[in-house]
Amino acid sequence: MPEIPDITESEHWVIDTTLVERYGQKVETQIADAEIRLMPSDRELTSCPVVYWDAEGCNFIIFKTGSRKYRCQFFYRGYQQYGTGVHEYDDLTECIVSLLQAQADYEAKERGDI
Repeated sequence: MPEIPDITESEHWVIDTTLVERYGQKVETQIADAEIRLMPSDRELTSCPVVYWDAEGCNFIIFKTGSRKYRCQFFYRGYQQYGTGVHEYDDLTECIVSLLQAQADYEAKERGDI
């Protein structure tokens, strides 16, 4: 299996810029690695670079699963994990915007706004 490339400076810039637009200030992000199954049928886990941040009581993670391939989720606790309904994105901007919108919609629903 080919090695998944690290998160580039330009990808990190896209994430940082989008978070500033969403929250009105810089949000601290962390780069890490996670082991996931790239395909449900995979027996072996694959190490993927990730970007993680938390904001307003919620945790967010974007997995880089290949060159121009991204997955995402947000969670409050380990057993409260949510996604966007899209398995994988080929555009980072679409991935992060969809992730932030899904979380905002979830919060609005929890408050009873929608």
